[in-house]
Parts: sequence; C-alpha cells; structure tokens
Amino acid sequence: MTFNILMVLTSHARMDGTDSTTGVWLGEMTDPYYEFIDAGFKVTMASPLGGEPPVDPMSRLTEHITASNRRFVNDEVVQQQFANTLKLENMHAGAFDGVFISGGHGPLWDLARHPVIGRLLLEFVKEDKPIAAVCHGPAALLPLVDLYPGYLIGKQLTAFSNMEETLVMRHNNIPFELESRLKEYGADFSTARLPFSPHVVLDGQLITGQNPLSAASTAQTMIELLTYPGNL
Repeated sequence: MTFNILMVLTSHARMDGTDSTTGVWLGEMTDPYYEFIDAGFKVTMASPLGGEPPVDPMSRLTEHITASNRRFVNDEVVQQQFANTLKLENMHAGAFDGVFISGGHGPLWDLARHPVIGRLLLEFVKEDKPIAAVCHGPAALLPLVDLYPGYLIGKQLTAFSNMEETLVMRHNNIPFELESRLKEYGADFSTARLPFSPHVVLDGQLITGQNPLSAASTAQTMIELLTYPGNL
C-alpha cells in the first residue's frame, strides 16, 4: 500500500523590523521528504500562495547543509515539485493519509493565521488521520483551535522553544513566541534537555518535532504510525 502525504510549506519571506528574510528551513523539507520517499510514500507539496516557496538563506549555509539538502540539489524531480507547489486552498484531507507541516520562521506569519489551514487540519482531525509538524510548523495548529476550541488543552507537543528563539537572536523580529502561544492555548509543552537537540512528541494522531534536528525523526514517527498503527 502506498501512503500519500501532504507536505505544507510556508509562503512568507519577510521578518519584522529587519532586512533579513526567512521562509522554509530547507532541511525541514528535505529531511522529511526523503524519509517518506525512501519508505515508498508519495509526497504532494502545497503552500498558501502556491508556486515556489521562499527558502531561509541561513538554511543554505555550510553548517546547516544536511545529506538530504545535498541530495535535493541533484534531484530535478523534487526541485520541480518544490518550484510548483499546489495552492493550499485546493487541498482536502480525503486525498491524503497524513499531513506534514514544515518549519522555518515563515509559518508564524502565514500558517498561524490562515483560515484554509485551519479548515484542512480540522478535516484531518475528523478523519482521524495523523498531523505532523516540526519547529515553527506547529503554528499551523492555531487556526485549527479557532475552529476546534479546546483542541490543544492538555495536548502533549513540542515546537521551536523560546530559548532556541533567543539563541538564534530572532525573538525581536517575530510576531510571537510559539512556545508561549501554544501554552496559552493549554498545550502540555515539552523540550529537549539541551536546545537544538532532537525531540519528538507523539500524542494520539499529533506528532510534533522541536527543531531542524527533529525533522527526520518526526517523519519517521509518522511513517511508523501509518505503517504499524498498533505499535506506537
């Protein structure tokens, strides 16, 4: 059986109060993408605006280049797919087995307040299909809460932490700190002992990863949940 995954990417590129740009953190797209592909899954990419999403230039720097990033550079098929993401408004949960929301700071602006992602994630919840999100990707859960009040109350999850936000020196250039906002909605938020260490949380059909180093393991958890649903 082939599982179909919808991968949601940000379309937002600008940081507040600075000339710096943001967007998709490349490894948070490439790491999960190849985990899914190598497991025999199919991946469809979508974004709020469609077309090619912006990429955070920091994620292209040498110290952030992952094996999957290098693989992406030489993969014309996925490059074409990335350059031509579908519009989020045309996506429906019925066509997919799960949804994976990649990070980068961009989701704090567009996915955090996009009514379409709220509608889409509610469909996944109603159909009891897994939702995975990594780093700033869990910002997409906020519009879901607008439609499903109480969804995050007591929900065990993680995301890019306030400490990590401070360490990357961008906390003054973002609309809100994601950890604080998720806690305000009642989430049971946890982090790795050390910032920028891998940390993945599974609560029912919700899978969240804390940071870029958690991207691959977040996808692996989704693969296991779909392939061996009784083992997790």
